[in-house]
Amino acid sequence: MKMNGARALLESLKNEGVELVFGYPGGVVLKLYDEIYKMKFPNILTGHEQGAVHAADGYARASGKVGVVIATSGPGAANLITGIATANMDSVPIVCITGQVANHAIGKDSFQEVDVYGITTPITKHNYLVKDVHDLPRVVKEAFFIARTGRPGPVSIDIAADVFNTEFDFNYPETINLRGYSGKNPVAEVAIEEVVKAVEACQRPLIFYGGGVISSETSEDLRAIVKRLGCPSTSTLMGLGCLDADTDGFLGFAGMHGSYGANMAIQTCDLLLCIGMRFSDRVTGRVKDFAPGAKIVHFELDPAEVNKNVRADLKVIGDLRQSLPLFREKLDASPTDFAEKFSAWKAQAVDKGAEYPFGWQDEGDAIKPGALISKISSICDDNTIAVTDVGQHQMWAAQFFKAHKPRQFLTSGGLGTMGFGLPAAMGAKLACPDKNVVLFTGDGSIMMNVQELATIADHDIDVKIVIVHNFILGMVGQWQRLFYEHHYSASELKCKRDFVKIANAMGLRGYRLTKADELEDDLIEIMFSKGAAVIDVYVPEEENVLPMVPGGRRLDQMVLGND
Repeated sequence: MKMNGARALLESLKNEGVELVFGYPGGVVLKLYDEIYKMKFPNILTGHEQGAVHAADGYARASGKVGVVIATSGPGAANLITGIATANMDSVPIVCITGQVANHAIGKDSFQEVDVYGITTPITKHNYLVKDVHDLPRVVKEAFFIARTGRPGPVSIDIAADVFNTEFDFNYPETINLRGYSGKNPVAEVAIEEVVKAVEACQRPLIFYGGGVISSETSEDLRAIVKRLGCPSTSTLMGLGCLDADTDGFLGFAGMHGSYGANMAIQTCDLLLCIGMRFSDRVTGRVKDFAPGAKIVHFELDPAEVNKNVRADLKVIGDLRQSLPLFREKLDASPTDFAEKFSAWKAQAVDKGAEYPFGWQDEGDAIKPGALISKISSICDDNTIAVTDVGQHQMWAAQFFKAHKPRQFLTSGGLGTMGFGLPAAMGAKLACPDKNVVLFTGDGSIMMNVQELATIADHDIDVKIVIVHNFILGMVGQWQRLFYEHHYSASELKCKRDFVKIANAMGLRGYRLTKADELEDDLIEIMFSKGAAVIDVYVPEEENVLPMVPGGRRLDQMVLGND
């Protein structure tokens, strides 16, 4: 069928099952947006390109589908960079489509020209510069295949402006032939057998899982393995929800602000089964003292992650979709009664964690962050998606919000991007309209992409936005309190902004809660009301997120109390 490149791009997206895109028009993508208009292709106009890319990211995390964002050349494309890097660090499948100046103008410092291909090379799984319209269908087909297969990630497609206008005979390819990449990652059965032998020989195993379990859709296999072994388990920040938070023996998430029980179990176990996680510095503490008495097993898709931060004694390289069912099958075939064998160890790990549980100290009628998030968690069902920004509130949410299912807790883990939460929550709700979405953000983070409140209002996107308002850049302030003698350098937010008025001005309902008793009636009423709302909640400025493993310390060298 004869059509121009802009129409061909949209037809290609339809072939990939794309139901909507997030984007912002500009000069070189006007032809594309004209075709969007003609085809009535759903486009969510955000307030800023960074909001659009984070929204595509949230859409992908909540649904497991590929999120799509469109931006114009130059500043439009450059505004996507933080969001692309965020998705890349957390292995989120998004396709970023940017306009580029026309072929004859490339490389001449033309108006609104930046080298998108060069800029995105280190922060994408793959990227393209399309200069010939005949390449466009193939490139789109490849981009979606690369983004969603193997270890997911962002793919950038930069398209010269004249490609959108050029007519050609459109034919969307049915097959893909990529040299050196098939998307298949077979698992060596002998490696699984070695792991089973290690499990049979150990006395104190601990299962430590991460976001790879979510992206591979293998949570059910993980749950079966945990039940079969009857041993304690812990999670990375990105893995929350793989297991039900109420699973017997689940110790909470591990790492810098993780639970006492999880960190102590890592340091005292004799076999650490690491599944779909990459040993981020935020979970290892001082690497040379990480899990000192344990044989470490690493189930990992990406060979580049194996032995990168922590050396593994046993490696199972390959897709969890193959390795976990096989591991589960071989454990079931073992004559060992694992649950009986490990019951005392599990009880010991759980009891150890109970010595210093996550909690807070009541302080008059002040609203404590832990109390706030616990209350919201208690009134939310499994149909709720919690999204966070980055900072203290993020860690409190990880500690006190109980995720019972995969894709129920969305957060920027690897890059730690302030401003991620609001647009990501918007994207999550659009991906899963039948689910309730609540955002936990801070008075610092919310300002990073505050313009998206207007997008939420304009599109009637029902998100409850909870601002944990402590009048300071919370995590920065905490470090300044603990390590810089309370020198609050450029971190206090004692300013004149009024989030209730900002919400009203953007077209949303705004509320303010300042006293603990308001959590019982006012908060519940707002949370169950229909439509988006901003809930500005005042909390004490000097409340710390604890436990905390200071930089350069072992996981068992935690700061445990405000003293």
